[in-house]
Amino acid sequence: MAATDNDESVDPAAVRRHRVLFRAIEKRRHPKLRRSDITVTDEGAVKRATKAAALGNAMEWYDFGIYSYLASTLGKVFFPSGSDTAQLLSSFATFAVAFLVRPVGGMVFGPLGDKVGRKRILSLTMIMMAVGTFAIGVIPSHATIGLWAPVLLIFFRLVQGFSTGGEYGGASTFIAEYAPDKRRGYFGSFLEFGTLAGYVGASGLVVLLNSVLGEDQMLHWGWRIPFLVAAPLGFIGLYLRLKLDETPAFQKLEGGQVKATEAADAVETSATADLGKIFTRYWRPLVLCLALVAAYNINDYMLLSYMPTYLSDELGYGTNHGLLILLIVMVVQMCLINWVGRLSDRFGRKPLLMTGMLGFFFLSVPSFLLIRQGNVALIALGLLLLGLSLLTMLGTMSATLPALFPTQVRYGSLSVGYNLATSLFGGTTPLVITALISAYGTNLMPAYYATAAAVIGVVAVLCMRETANKPLAGSPPSVESEEEATELIQAQSPQPRF
Repeated sequence: MAATDNDESVDPAAVRRHRVLFRAIEKRRHPKLRRSDITVTDEGAVKRATKAAALGNAMEWYDFGIYSYLASTLGKVFFPSGSDTAQLLSSFATFAVAFLVRPVGGMVFGPLGDKVGRKRILSLTMIMMAVGTFAIGVIPSHATIGLWAPVLLIFFRLVQGFSTGGEYGGASTFIAEYAPDKRRGYFGSFLEFGTLAGYVGASGLVVLLNSVLGEDQMLHWGWRIPFLVAAPLGFIGLYLRLKLDETPAFQKLEGGQVKATEAADAVETSATADLGKIFTRYWRPLVLCLALVAAYNINDYMLLSYMPTYLSDELGYGTNHGLLILLIVMVVQMCLINWVGRLSDRFGRKPLLMTGMLGFFFLSVPSFLLIRQGNVALIALGLLLLGLSLLTMLGTMSATLPALFPTQVRYGSLSVGYNLATSLFGGTTPLVITALISAYGTNLMPAYYATAAAVIGVVAVLCMRETANKPLAGSPPSVESEEEATELIQAQSPQPRF
């Protein structure tokens, strides 16, 4: 068994009796680094990798944001029978359907990404997402082809969900493995910058269409425009990804350009990330990943996906007004998110994540009490309080999650854990909240749901280890300059004392 998998504690008494033996074993397991072990990053390559990964993430959330923001319209187009609530529930149920196959996509694409490379799988998921989204924009309405309309909608939502199963795990792995250890939080924050950019693009386009077109025009053809825009975005993202090289960590794993000696080989160097290994040998970090992602995504989807529908359908607030306020909140988040990434590099991932979890725990109910007052200023204040709490998680999570797993199973483990949690808790959030409000008759249900998620998040953060400024498990150190690499080597051989 590899050294990274052997976490069993050693009897201290045995160590005292056989100090020389255990010292030799420790040196064997953790030999000194040589200069060839250390990866000196190319800043230009890191920026190109970050841009390509972030654009793909932006497209993913643009697609899901469009569906959320047009939920009421899509309910009328594809599910015309029944009450407004039934149409909305049907639309959100179709939204949730895509999340049912996300774990399947993660289980297929994740291990493949560990075997054939991150770049190839991320290019494939980009193509599938673009095709699925564009196809939704050309489906005839229920009035034209009857039941085939919702059937086709569900089918292409499944295509979207399946492709998305390999997207986030691969994109976050890609950036984490390219970035230097001391700036992984900063570069990782651009992935969630892409998330916000996707949502901003989606909400901005919907606001523009609602302002320019009448309700009848939106129902007949206007709703198709945002989905059709996905095709050119997909081709741009695919072009950027195909131009990239494979990550240094994966090249090293496969015996490629990145050379290493015994010091970097304290882990397994064959990409055999089968699902059996993930669930049996890495179940502890997998459970931690599930808990972190569940707490984070419930609040993410509640605020960025469900909130416009909540403001319009539950509080009777104008659709455009609600979207505009949320748009402003997201623009503020985009302006600050890279600073959060920098803070996580300086102070650690745990303090930033804990701040966000406690923010939702203490501020969810007060924020929703402000929001349901109906006053524009109070709604904006309530959304801003929730948005800033979410921001500390958005800017930190992309660097936190890849560091939970070693290189040889990182893509697969992260894809499985992230998508299981997202499917069970994130994607179902709009549906669950709508059903809970209908069942219990109180529009404070989103606040209670967010508070419960925050409790899970607080426990998960307490259980995780700090990973800021440390090499990724199973990978050699990654630095920004030759000078920094030299300092690492010299630090292993302290000056002798006389």
